[in-house]
Formats: sequence, structure tokens, C-alpha cells
Amino acid sequence: MERERKILQNERFGQERALYNARGLRLVGCRFEGEEDGESALKEGRDIAAENCYMDLRYPFWHCRGLAVRGGEMTERCRAALWYCRGVSLEGVAMNGIKALRECRGVAMRGCTVHSPEFGWRSRGVCIEDCTIESEYAFFEARGLRARGLGFAGKYSFQYARGVRIERSRLVTKDAFWHAKDVTVTDSELNGEYLGWYSEGLTLVRCRIKGTQPLCYCKRLRLVDCTMEGCDLAFECSGVRADVRGHIDSVKNVRRGRVVADSVGEVVCRGSARPVRGKVVVRG
Repeated sequence: MERERKILQNERFGQERALYNARGLRLVGCRFEGEEDGESALKEGRDIAAENCYMDLRYPFWHCRGLAVRGGEMTERCRAALWYCRGVSLEGVAMNGIKALRECRGVAMRGCTVHSPEFGWRSRGVCIEDCTIESEYAFFEARGLRARGLGFAGKYSFQYARGVRIERSRLVTKDAFWHAKDVTVTDSELNGEYLGWYSEGLTLVRCRIKGTQPLCYCKRLRLVDCTMEGCDLAFECSGVRADVRGHIDSVKNVRRGRVVADSVGEVVCRGSARPVRGKVVVRG
């Protein structure tokens, strides 16, 4: 039988570690703010539900287990909101503080809006559905990430990530998936410069790819029924199997494998420091 939570409603908490090590709490419409400027309000909490709360102080959820946050706002002052947590549900939350999620495990996000530089670093098992995220440096060294209906804008995303699956999403980001491993992106738009450099096992299925010099120095790269717009000097020094629908502006020094497209503006096979054995095929 689920233990009944103690309800705290419409209360204000401003002091240091106001609810430290709390167990079995339901917070409704509470405000974490005040001149006391206390931090770490719910550190080491267990079985905590927060509904439509206002978080304006630092580090509210550290080392929490069994945390459910629904609605409400984490302000820009609410920095580093969730660190080292396990078993987290976030639904309809506005997260606006820097480093809002780091080194957490088992996080489900749905319908959230995020404005947070350095979001999601070194987290494992994060599942994202119908969220918008703006972050300059997101999901660094993330593991086991799943995303559907993600609208992302930022830079340097998913670097060194492992085991990522993304579908029906729009990513506007430069230097995405650098050094990433075992990543699959399906039915999505990838818009930005220098996509996927140094990745291993990156698979793009029915994706719309935009931006200069994509997919260079890759290993085990695969494109299936993708389109490429404004993509010049693509695939340099990569091992690739690519089936591209439409035109590629230019392809440069494919190290190994095969690139097939309806048309290619230029095929560059010169000036490489490495052996170039790949083939570029234009459909007849």
C-alpha cells in the first residue's frame, strides 16, 4: 500500500535546508524564496511530490529519490536544481536555471520548457516527450537518452553521448553529436554546422539535414532516405553508407563506404592525409 504523503499547501520556505531529509511530502502551491536566501531546500528527500510550486532558490533537489514535479516554475535564480537524483518525473515544468539537471538517473520529462545552459550532463536514462529545450551545451556524456517530439535549440549538444534514440524532433544546433556513439535519429530535422564529427555508430533515418560540412571523421555512419540542404564538403574522412534523396552540394574525400544521391554538385578526391577509398554514386 502506498504511504500517504503529508500535505504542505501554499507555504513559503526561505531558510537553509528548509525540508532537508524529508520523507513522504506533497507540496502544493508552495514558494521557495525569501530574504533568507537559503539553499538545498529538499536535499536528500524521499518520496516527494511538488505541484505548481515556485522555486527561486539554489539547489532545491539534490540526492532525492522518488521525486515528482508537476507544473510550477524554477526561476533563473534556481540554479543547479536537480543533481544526483534517482527516479524523477517532471511534467509541465518551466526550468530556467543554469545546470538544471546533472548526474541524475531515471528521469521522465513531459511537456516541459527548459532554458538552461549546460543541461542534462552525465545523466542516464532520461526520457523526453514533447518538450522544448534551449541550452548552449546540453546532454554532455548522457547515456541511454530517449526523446520524442523534442524541439531543441543551442550549441554543442549530445557530445560524447552514448545509446541515444531521438524521433520526430527538430534540433537547431551546431557541433551536435561530436564523439557520440550508438545514436539513432529518425524522422527529424537536424539544422546546424559540423554535424556529428568523430561519431561512431550514428544512424540517421528519414532525416532532413542542413548545414555546412556535416558528418566528417565518422565511423560506422549510416544515412537512410535522408535529404541534405546546404551541405557542402560532407563525409570527409568518414566510413559511411548513405542513401540520400535529392542533391548534395559537395562530398569530400570519403574514406570508405558508399554515398548514393540523386545529384552531387562536386566530388572532391584530393588533398587527403588518409587513404580515400569511398565511392560516390549518382542515381541514373
